[in-house]
Amino acid sequence: MKYDYDNVVVGSSFEAVLYAFTHNYPILYTEYDFPFRFDYLDADLDFSPIGLENIPTNIKTITDNLVVGMPKTLLWERMLFLLSLDSKAILSNLCTSIRRVNNKIICSNEYSKIATITFNNCHYFYDKGASGFVSEKSLASDKYICYDWIAINRGGKQEIDLIETSDDFTKEMWFYPSDRIDGKTAVKDVCTVSLLTEEQITDFNYSETMARFKLLHEMESLGLKGPSNGYGPNGKLKHYKIRATSTDRTIRKLEHKLTPKTSDIKIPQIVKEDYYTCIPQACVGYDRFLRHL
Repeated sequence: MKYDYDNVVVGSSFEAVLYAFTHNYPILYTEYDFPFRFDYLDADLDFSPIGLENIPTNIKTITDNLVVGMPKTLLWERMLFLLSLDSKAILSNLCTSIRRVNNKIICSNEYSKIATITFNNCHYFYDKGASGFVSEKSLASDKYICYDWIAINRGGKQEIDLIETSDDFTKEMWFYPSDRIDGKTAVKDVCTVSLLTEEQITDFNYSETMARFKLLHEMESLGLKGPSNGYGPNGKLKHYKIRATSTDRTIRKLEHKLTPKTSDIKIPQIVKEDYYTCIPQACVGYDRFLRHL
């Protein structure tokens, strides 16, 4: 297949999809770069033009409640869905590699080339499977964002939603209804968020095990307890200790320092709040789809 575009966006991050949607540009990527599950939009933003109701949600912390809007994932999915309906998601995720040769993009799957795209301007946001677009500079001070997913095997029925610490290691601990249990459940698991250096990633003191230990320490220091275990000789209620198991760890670079290889490769620096105000105007071109949603 051969395509010819004046502008094309490479990447599938929230910023890339927002940029493509508001400019009505085609978008190309090798995999879905989902927003973090607990990234929320501001509660005072209006997304009714795109068919979404931004319902405020209370996030319970130790001190007070935070009021947030809907998850970013919902807006990301809706914009990408509309781009797909309008034939702007060129190959969806059918290609596994994207390679630039002069002003052409060669798209391939595991077996062969599947498409050639000619462009005048490429707006590059980063894609793991892309090559030939930019050069990336790595520094020892580079920060990585680390997500540790922890199953609470005992003591998961907690009312709290978020614990914040003053340390970059497990700076946020998000409690959410467990995905391990079908249907609606009061049992929660946890995702901890850390900012680590490259050296810390391989340091045991910042490992999945230590993230689990720190979670248990924070929960116990805040007075969170496991299920009841009857009464002691003094008549006071006893509780089991909380148990937890690390299930997964994902790490991604917090910021990519990119330099375009040619003048027709652009690296947009966008302010998301400014682009949110452009969504209603961008939705005009998708009215034939939105009226059915």
